[in-house]
Amino acid sequence: MQKRKLGRSQIAIAPFMFGGNVFGWTTDEAMSFRLLDGFVGAGFNAIDTADVYSKWVPGHKGGESETIIGSWLKARGGRDKVVLATKVGLEMPGIGQGLKESYILARVEESLKRLKTDYIDIYQSHQDDQATRFEETLGAYQKLIEQGKVRAIGASNYQAPRLSEALQTSAAKKLPRYESLQPLYNLFDRADFEKELEPLCLKEGVGVIPYYALAAGFLTGKYRSEADLGKSPRGFRVKNYLNDRGRRILRALDDVSAGLGARPAQVALAWLMARPSITAPIASATNAAQLEDLLAGARLKLDREAIALLDTASA
Repeated sequence: MQKRKLGRSQIAIAPFMFGGNVFGWTTDEAMSFRLLDGFVGAGFNAIDTADVYSKWVPGHKGGESETIIGSWLKARGGRDKVVLATKVGLEMPGIGQGLKESYILARVEESLKRLKTDYIDIYQSHQDDQATRFEETLGAYQKLIEQGKVRAIGASNYQAPRLSEALQTSAAKKLPRYESLQPLYNLFDRADFEKELEPLCLKEGVGVIPYYALAAGFLTGKYRSEADLGKSPRGFRVKNYLNDRGRRILRALDDVSAGLGARPAQVALAWLMARPSITAPIASATNAAQLEDLLAGARLKLDREAIALLDTASA
């Protein structure tokens, strides 16, 4: 599996990341172990999660996904073969939120404990915290890097002006810089990323690991009408994609898929991986069949004609 360097860091990842948001939510521990075994067994190495996953589930408080990943790592071993990415900054129930130094330094210890590891490969700011100066946030990350608890840092959900300011602060103050950006980006959700963030990331050499690579499952083709929304606990997130443009994109995915003998989800992932700015899209699976679809998509190569057809349909 040919790996791609993440930004200017020394971390290399296969061109598809497994989204750990489903662990402990729509997949129990046994299925999560099976999916992780299949993912790593196929030659892939990068897993994305966050401390808040899956606090939205009744009775959950956050940390459930990290806990399952940690149990899997302890059971299987091979920590050095896996690239772990997690996040900090969103509200943890009853604890707090933000990117102040004290908050980051406290939360990282909890993530490390749940993940049953002594270091995190990519520690990400889950969202921008405009109430905290970049010097403080980046200074906290510098301490963690110096302590060997973090290898590289990333940003999630940052707008271009703020990401640019963060990168400038890193350079001016000789502080660690965000080596990756995790934005919302897929065949449907294109405009926000492509307008300012994509050129910035290309210019500054920032790796891009987009989430919702399959638009909450819409790009799998499973949801064709509102009657389909009940097929999954995540179906409610798809409703806004069911419009004329969304249906046009599905038709293009169907056409390209038919020509390649592939599935729409595979083509949607392959389109992302063909973008020069993208290091590895993030997508999740809840069963072995879905995982096989994603792994096949990570190996699929689209020709110029297929990419042009998808570009036009989703413009």
